[in-house]
Amino acid sequence: MKLVLSKKPKGVTIIEGFPGFGLIGTIGTEFLMDHLETEKIGTIELDEIPAMVAIHQNKVIEPISIHYNKEYNLVFIHAINIGKNLGWKLADVVIELCSLLGAKEVISLEGVGSPNPSAARVFYYTSGDAKKVATKLNGFATPLMEGIVVGVTGALISKTTAVPVLALFAEAQDSTPDAKAAANIIQALDVYLGLKVDPRPLLKQAQEFEKKLRGITDRSRRAEELQESKHPSYVG
Repeated sequence: MKLVLSKKPKGVTIIEGFPGFGLIGTIGTEFLMDHLETEKIGTIELDEIPAMVAIHQNKVIEPISIHYNKEYNLVFIHAINIGKNLGWKLADVVIELCSLLGAKEVISLEGVGSPNPSAARVFYYTSGDAKKVATKLNGFATPLMEGIVVGVTGALISKTTAVPVLALFAEAQDSTPDAKAAANIIQALDVYLGLKVDPRPLLKQAQEFEKKLRGITDRSRRAEELQESKHPSYVG
């Protein structure tokens, strides 16, 4: 696993969107990268997953790419495929990225299961200034009091780092891509960072990203299964 950067902006806020429950992080970062002017500045190379990329509308979509928005000094980690059981290693790479860029904060976008997802609630956990976060998100998100956090976000918030981590969780219907939940989490993030996101096209565009990502992830999974089926097996 290797972090590759072509630029190193300083004092950034990092927003990571690794695939998780409802693909909230992937849809959310995709929407924000489309809404804000960004440039690709790097990748995270993974030897632990099959060598493949997705092609969508004649453009290469890598498993994990890193993008920069100059206006708000934001770095996005956009991911569509991270393999299996790599949460701890990827968290270490995110921490390395924080060190290289002198990051001020890491914001994780995640989905969380709920018995009543139609309530469309957003929760948060922060390792930083809880009072400041509560003030900014008042009326838009509440503290996560109980729950199990897995994957990269779970690894990040369990590690002791100098950079505060804010995890935002949107209630999602199930493990399939959930555009509505992603739209909810983007609105909370907009309030927190003041990104001036126009909420009117938000859900429609999020639904378009949902359809796109559903197709990409389905094709990636089938490609992995096909590749694995061609590998010879040996019994000693």
